[in-house]
Amino acid sequence: MSKTDTIAEPTTTVADKTPVNLSFTGYDFESIDTSLEAMLKHGVHFGHLKSRLHPSMRPLVYLTRKNVNIINLEKTREYLERSEKFLAEVAKSGKPILFVGVKKHTHEFIRSLAERLGESYVIDRWLGGTITNFSVIRERARYLRETEEKLERGEFGMYTKLERLKMMEEVERLEKRMGGIKNMRELPGAIVVADGKEAELAIREAHAIGIPVVAIMDTNANAASVEYPIPGNDDALSSLRFLLGCLGKSVLDAKEAVVAAKNAK
Repeated sequence: MSKTDTIAEPTTTVADKTPVNLSFTGYDFESIDTSLEAMLKHGVHFGHLKSRLHPSMRPLVYLTRKNVNIINLEKTREYLERSEKFLAEVAKSGKPILFVGVKKHTHEFIRSLAERLGESYVIDRWLGGTITNFSVIRERARYLRETEEKLERGEFGMYTKLERLKMMEEVERLEKRMGGIKNMRELPGAIVVADGKEAELAIREAHAIGIPVVAIMDTNANAASVEYPIPGNDDALSSLRFLLGCLGKSVLDAKEAVVAAKNAK
């Protein structure tokens, strides 16, 4: 971005004017425009107040307007492309990718994107030990899958109504806490975080066992805390959908390329 580029006022975003579809079901990844103009349109450049700037984000800020930090979109595009290439390599390797969204407005984005890509996800609350104590989590996930399958087949007919009710309550509780990771049979090769400032526990666990993290980092977050930070607005729905859509496209394209290569043999 040059100093002559037009910067929209911080008080106006696409998300304020146009309803944003929260789901990635049926999303056309091929239509994504990654130009700087498109990023401006989606409000990717809006940061937080100058007083909330994290020192690690200072080199990624273009300027400050009306006391609001404006993110350098050339840096965003550079870091985004780097993250896309990394996720594509992970997808080609066959390793799972875990998507994480802690803040409420990220939940549907993360859930629908992960399901569209055939990946696992965690929304709302990160369960301590999800990856640092993965053997235990995997066993609980297996129990959840098997119990749900038995319930569907009606195999609990020999139990009393009260016992079946308690089983269903336990399944509902487990589904709420770990339903998004019940099919994750191995540790992920990467973790994608929609809100790097809020998902500190997930990031710490990833670092503890050496799993690289890709995270959208607003100007109040520590960009140095993850291997693949993407400077961008993590509050506006339009910005989140744009950035997550770009990352999702890289994963989807990589998976389709693997399938095409197999079919060509």
